[in-house]
Amino acid sequence: MTDPPYFFVPEWPVFFEDNHLLALYKPSGILVQGDRTADMSLLELARLWLKHRYGKPGRVFLGLVHRLDRPVAGVILFCRTSKAAGRLSEQFRTGSVQKRYLAVVEGIVRETSGRLIDRLERIPGRSSRIVSGEPPGSQEARLAYRVLDTHGNRSLVAIDLETGRHHQIRAQMAHMGHPVVGDLRYGAPGPLPHRQVALVARELVIAHPTLPETRTFSSPCPHDWPWPQPAGADIPPWNWSEIAPQVMAAVNQLPAGE
Repeated sequence: MTDPPYFFVPEWPVFFEDNHLLALYKPSGILVQGDRTADMSLLELARLWLKHRYGKPGRVFLGLVHRLDRPVAGVILFCRTSKAAGRLSEQFRTGSVQKRYLAVVEGIVRETSGRLIDRLERIPGRSSRIVSGEPPGSQEARLAYRVLDTHGNRSLVAIDLETGRHHQIRAQMAHMGHPVVGDLRYGAPGPLPHRQVALVARELVIAHPTLPETRTFSSPCPHDWPWPQPAGADIPPWNWSEIAPQVMAAVNQLPAGE
């Protein structure tokens, strides 16, 4: 298969595409799935893109098997068939998917590596919080971290996410005294320009749903990421607002009925 095309605009990469999977870059600021705000979602855009790319009649199937918070950027994986969706959902449920993140956090993390195990309680419609004991409705949240570098009063941290709880990384890093840069909800001292947070889903490693192989999907850090990184033409925009006008113009130019 040839390299995947871009997603609506050249600045927006498609990381991988085959008959069963579609791996995309998610900018900060866009919803993965629509909610009561009625704002455009990545799932909706992906269905439109596939429908136009392959001339599909009717509604396009696209399975959602995991999510990223709205202010988080990085790699996200959709399933193009119900078979893939069922098998990938099981991998996420059993924890066999490897999920790796990169975060810039406030303060110098003194322990250069470690593992955080907490009980997390979700506050509906708001956030999550670390709780003591095992109150009803709480869930165990586990992650491993490694400090890659420090600069000024910030740390660059690689995170292996062992569970996938609501706002897990943001809540656990804040609880240890190091909120993610820009994450006002969890105690960061100030916002980033577009209310994004300095957290990127860097890598997903899965067992392919129909082939006897392991697949790794990776995302670069975006433009203006608050840590020095090599320049490159393939670095995507950080925030949805940077490309939304061009993307919506492309959507509006699709043939009638698309």
